[in-house]
Amino acid sequence: MNTDIVKKIKNRRLRSKLITYLIVIVFYVVVQILINTGNLSSLLTGLLVPICVYVIAAVSLNLVVGISGELSLGHAGFMCVGAYTSAFLSNVVGSALPETLRFILAILTGAVFAGLFGLLIGIPVLRLKGDYLAIVTLAFGEIIKNLMNVVYVGIDSKGLHVSTTSAMDLHLEPTGKQIIKGALGISGTPKNSNFTIGVILILLTLFIVQNLIDSRSGRAVMAARDNRIAAESIGIPVTKFKLLAFAVSAALAGVAGVLYSHNLATLNTKKFDYNTSILVLVFVVLGGIGNIRGSMIAAVILTALPEMLRFLSNYRMLIYAIVLIVMMLFNWAPAAREWRERVLSRLPFGRRKAVGKEEV
Repeated sequence: MNTDIVKKIKNRRLRSKLITYLIVIVFYVVVQILINTGNLSSLLTGLLVPICVYVIAAVSLNLVVGISGELSLGHAGFMCVGAYTSAFLSNVVGSALPETLRFILAILTGAVFAGLFGLLIGIPVLRLKGDYLAIVTLAFGEIIKNLMNVVYVGIDSKGLHVSTTSAMDLHLEPTGKQIIKGALGISGTPKNSNFTIGVILILLTLFIVQNLIDSRSGRAVMAARDNRIAAESIGIPVTKFKLLAFAVSAALAGVAGVLYSHNLATLNTKKFDYNTSILVLVFVVLGGIGNIRGSMIAAVILTALPEMLRFLSNYRMLIYAIVLIVMMLFNWAPAAREWRERVLSRLPFGRRKAVGKEEV
C-alpha cells in the first residue's frame, strides 16, 4: 500500500478520535456552564452520573456487539460484579486510605474482577458458534443477581464471615461490621462519584476502546467478525482475539458498575437485572452497531428523555417508544440510510471520507 495512503488513513483515524474526545469535552463544558448559571434542573443534575454510567456501558458493549460481532445479554452482570466488589472494598478499607486513593483502588478492583469473570465465561463459550454467548451471558447476569441476594458478608477481628442463609449465621463479634446484607445489598458506600469523574472515566474508556479497535488486535477481531473461516485460514487465532475484546468489554462494564455503586447510599441488585442489559443493548443498536459516537449519543438521549418528559405523565413512555421507533428507522431503514449518505457526501468532511475510501 502506498505510504501516502497509509498516512492519510492514520490521520483520518486520529482526527476521528479527536472529534470523539472533543464531543465529550464540549458536552462537559456546556453542562458545567448550565449548572453554574442555574439553568439545569435538579432532576437533570441528578441524572448526570447515571448518564456517564450508561455511556461507559454502551461503549464497552459496542466492543463486543459491534466490533467483535458477538451478542452479549449479560452486561448488567459484569456491572454488578464491578459494583459489588468495589463497594465491598470501599466499606472494608473505610478511612484507612485517602479518599482519592481508595476510589482509584475501587475502580481497579471492579475492573479486574469483572474482567476475570469475562475471561471465565468467554474461554469455553467463544469457541462455539451461533448465539451461545448470548444465552450464557444472560444466565450469568441472572445468576450473579440472585447470588448477591442470598449472600451475607461481615468482617471482624477474626476476618471475613460469609453466610447464604441469614445475617445471624455470620456470628460477628460485637465490634464486627456486616457489609453485604443479602437482598438489602450494601449500605454506607462513600459517595465518591460525580460528573467530573464520570467524564474522565468516559474519556479513559474511549481511549482504551478506540486504540484497541485501531490496533493489530482490533483489526484481527474485525477480520474474524467479517469472515471467521478466512481469518482462521491465514493463521489468526480467532478465539484469542475475541476473548481479549470480551474481557476488555467486561472490565469496562465493571468500571461503569463502580461509578454507579459510589453514587448511591444503598446498593442492591434491582438495577442489574435483564432489563438493564437490554437497555444497554438498545443504546448500541439505536446508536449504530460499531458506531462509538452513536452509542454515546443514544445513551445520553435515551437516559435523559424519560425524565425530561415526566411532566407529560401517562404519555411520556408513549413518546419514548415513538422516539425509539423513529431512531431505529432513521438508522436502519434503507431509504433513510441513502438519504443520510447523500447529505454527508455534500459536506466537506463527507467528501474527504469518500475520497479516502476510493483511494484505499
